[in-house]
Amino acid sequence: MTKKRIFFGLLALLVLYLCYLAYVFLLSPKTNLQSIYLIPKDAVFVVESEHPVESWKKISESEGWQHLRKNDYFAELTENVQKVDTVFQNNHNLFEFFDGRALFISIHMISPKEYGIFYVLDLKRIAKLQLLKSYFNTLLNEDYELSKRIYHDHEILEVHDRKSKETMHIAFIKNQLIASYTHTLVEASIDQYQEPVIGRNLNFIEINQKVGHEDLFRMYLQYNYLDDYIKRFTNQPSDWVKRASENFLFSGFYFDLDKNSTLVANGFTNISAVNENYLEALQKSGTAERTIPQVAPKRTALYISYGFDSFSEFYKNFEMVQQNDPKKFESYQAGIEKVEKFLKIDVKENFVSWIGDEVALLQIQSHISKGKNDMALVLKANDSEKAKENLDFVLEQIRKKTPVKFKAVNYKEHEINFLSIKGFFKILLGNRFEQFDKPYFTQINGYVIFSDNPNTLKSIIDNVVAEKTLSTSDEFRKFNDRFKSESTVFVYSNIPVLYNNMYALADATTKQKMRKNKDFIICFPQVGFQLTPEDNLFESRLVLNYQNVEEVKKNAQFEEKIQMQNPNTSNSTEITDAIFDLKPIYPTDLNAKSFSRNYANGSLRFEVDLKDGLKHGRYTEYYSDGTEKITGRFRNDEQVGMWHYYNAEGKMVWKKRF
Repeated sequence: MTKKRIFFGLLALLVLYLCYLAYVFLLSPKTNLQSIYLIPKDAVFVVESEHPVESWKKISESEGWQHLRKNDYFAELTENVQKVDTVFQNNHNLFEFFDGRALFISIHMISPKEYGIFYVLDLKRIAKLQLLKSYFNTLLNEDYELSKRIYHDHEILEVHDRKSKETMHIAFIKNQLIASYTHTLVEASIDQYQEPVIGRNLNFIEINQKVGHEDLFRMYLQYNYLDDYIKRFTNQPSDWVKRASENFLFSGFYFDLDKNSTLVANGFTNISAVNENYLEALQKSGTAERTIPQVAPKRTALYISYGFDSFSEFYKNFEMVQQNDPKKFESYQAGIEKVEKFLKIDVKENFVSWIGDEVALLQIQSHISKGKNDMALVLKANDSEKAKENLDFVLEQIRKKTPVKFKAVNYKEHEINFLSIKGFFKILLGNRFEQFDKPYFTQINGYVIFSDNPNTLKSIIDNVVAEKTLSTSDEFRKFNDRFKSESTVFVYSNIPVLYNNMYALADATTKQKMRKNKDFIICFPQVGFQLTPEDNLFESRLVLNYQNVEEVKKNAQFEEKIQMQNPNTSNSTEITDAIFDLKPIYPTDLNAKSFSRNYANGSLRFEVDLKDGLKHGRYTEYYSDGTEKITGRFRNDEQVGMWHYYNAEGKMVWKKRF
């Protein structure tokens, strides 16, 4: 009888427990909370995955991830993520049970130089089982210590790692598990969950509804906090980051990873109502095929393309959206009218009418100075003859109305002129083009190219003549094919070249960090970003092309290789060739009569006569004490006649006839 009572007692308990489970999973009211509601409002990035185990396995097994994990800099940036990787590996069965439940990971700046990572896992109805909290004890061994505290009526579990001295803070809010190594992020989540910020932001919701869900993972970027995040890596302000923060609101991408570790992201971006008017005007102005790579050198570090059905259509929309700010629009009109009245030109007729469907900014690896970037503005012409005719007219008006006397220079059958209208492009298109203050310009086929440095134009001409442009690069063409052929905004970066440009401008401390982490930076040799209009948003595409870092170095087509002559060679012809092989010079004043450089002590190093910016006439090079070293003559940039080389005592020891 006793055994029967025990059996029926246990059976009754089992029935009650099953009834409890049925109530929890089937009958209890659905009070589920959305994961996004718990993300603290200052998130820079939010990553979401419906299948975190499956997605993480694909990422962690990729060649790109394996390379990045070996890099100290990347390991430091993703330290917390790698800790989660360990949890995944050690508790695979547990997390397989969680798979199919949304996992959110967000990045927040917690100090000017430090960021924190925050996790949210949707447990759905299993969160109602109090046993789940207790199960955390089974995950812990003697290396961990579990404690609890109450914060605003919510229990926070604190798991302290005795080895690393770090503490993971965990809490349950309804159906959600939240966690972070930064306690303030968990507390911020608890503080705001009843009044969520990001999850109820209409701009975020607009993007969230457009982003697909059948993919590896999704990522959202909140541009308002991007500036703060970038400052974590550099103290030097970036105009591009600042403009992005001011002009964009949210981007949402869904990611996929191919077998070559190329990361492809598609999504959408919305723009701020308070922006520089470019994006709003571009959004209304259509798209265009990218053709400026035909004149952009292979050495291009950054190529930013703006495309539209026609520039005149964009310009009309640009004027229209500026009228939303009457004071600003009045100032813009006054600037245009001032230029037109002074020079007696018509901006729409003499400029707008001949500009075609693409405008681009180029940042090019300088072949002149390692401490500067070469910048160029390229305007595609819809009619080459009309462009030349109108620019000639403007130049004539400048000659009549100003004291500027500039004689056009012919360089390799391309004419280089000087547009002496101070700040013209800033007046025409705003601050984005203020760096082209008083530019030189040339015309190459159907493109008009402007730069404040005439030597930048010479280098572009050189590359076009030598057929060393982006359009002739197999690597660029293959990468470009990953995007739609037409776009509104397209940003392309050759990372090894951009690295060299950034390194040249960096301070000593930054250079040291860059050298240490170069393999991480250049392992994505090509990065591209594209915007095309869709309704009131921009459809967005981001591609990061991973490549084995040794292959990147092997294929580095942009590093200058200097062939050193052996001074001990017995071949006198090689010696004289080396002695009289002078370094090129780059005078910025194309109308100057001579060009010279000094030693650090102030004494003259060399002096050469010029004609139209080219070496033409007598050349003399000196030792630092003033003794002549090399003498000879140039004609149209070519060495001619007999050249002489003298030793430090003034004795002529070598000569060569050209």
